This record gives sequence, structure tokens and C-alpha cells, in this order.
Amino acid sequence: MTDAIEKLLAQAAQSRREKRPADAHRDLLQAVALARQARDSAKLARAVTELGRIERDMGHTDAALASYQEAAAIYREHADALKLAHAVRHVGDIYQDAGRAPAAEPCFHEALAIYRAHPETPPLELANAVRPLALLKDDAGAFDEADRLWEEAKDLYASVNVLPGVAQCAARLALLARRREDTERARRMLAEASAAAESSGDYNSVRYVNEVRSWIAG
Repeated sequence: MTDAIEKLLAQAAQSRREKRPADAHRDLLQAVALARQARDSAKLARAVTELGRIERDMGHTDAALASYQEAAAIYREHADALKLAHAVRHVGDIYQDAGRAPAAEPCFHEALAIYRAHPETPPLELANAVRPLALLKDDAGAFDEADRLWEEAKDLYASVNVLPGVAQCAARLALLARRREDTERARRMLAEASAAAESSGDYNSVRYVNEVRSWIAG
């Protein structure tokens, strides 16, 4: 049964790469069912995590939330700290996307506490946990805290050469500087954001930085 689960997970990953979410969803539902039948908690956690990801891709918010919450519960029970942090952060992301900031914030704080305490936390995972909390604080008007978090996320993304992340964080810092009428810092951050976006070759990053530039200029 373990081999069957692994095969389904591999098929689902391939389908997701090929933009075939319905096929991935079908295989992941089967993988979850087999893992439950086998009482294999490790495989179940992997399967529901991947199911949560494809549910988000398909816009199935409630189903995605339930999947990530189940994964988090399993990882918590088995004291798998980094996977727990990853699942909890995704729970927070889903709450945030749904406009439920009060529910999202404790998830982000828990994930960050785990990541900061763990000696083997990958910088990209930490960056991906800092960024949504920065956005939450920014939206709430807690600009000093948001500024600190955007700066941290930017440096983390730069350390692993994730240029779209650098572009977004630097652009956000430019906006914060503009609100404070710190034109020199706004200029520097916007220049950094532009350079990162152009180097990334990512259309969405370039478009976002151009939008920020227009807002600042206006």
C-alpha cells in the first residue's frame, strides 16, 4: 500500500506541474484514503498537505484550510517542528487571503517562533513566514513593525536569490518610506525593487513595481 501511495503522490505532483489540477486532486484524494486505511500518519500528513495545496490552486478555500489544519495536527502530534511550521503558516495564509487577519496572525507568530528556534530552518522558509506577517502589519497600520519585517524578509530572499521576493519587499518598503515622506529611502528602495524585478524576468514582479512607482510619483 505504501508503494501505491507514493505512486499517487508522484502522479499528483506531475499533474500539478503540467497544470492539470483535476487529475492531481483525484490522485491526492485516493492517496489520502489509502493512507487513512493503512493508518500511516506520515504518509497521511504528506498527502493532506499536498491536497491542501491543490485545493488552494482550485480556489477551494474551506477544503484547503481543513487539509492544512489536519496536516498541522499530525505534525504537532509527532513533534515534527519544521513541517508543523510550514503547515501552520499555510493555515495563516488561507485565513489572510479570506480577510480573516485576527485568525491569521497567531498562525504566523507560531510558525515564526518555530522557525526562529530551529537550527535547521531554511532561509526561504523563514522568509515565506515573515512576509505574510509583514503584510498583515502593513495592512493594520502598524508601520514600524511592518518596516522591520519587510526588511528582514527582503534580506532573506536576497540571501537565496529569490528576486521576486526581493522586489515585493523592497517595493513595500518604498511605499512605507513614501508615507513617511522619506523621499531618499523611497527612491533607494524603489530602485532596488526595480533592479530585482527586471533581473527576475518575472512579469508580475515588474508590473507590481511599476504600479508602486506610479503611486509614489502620483
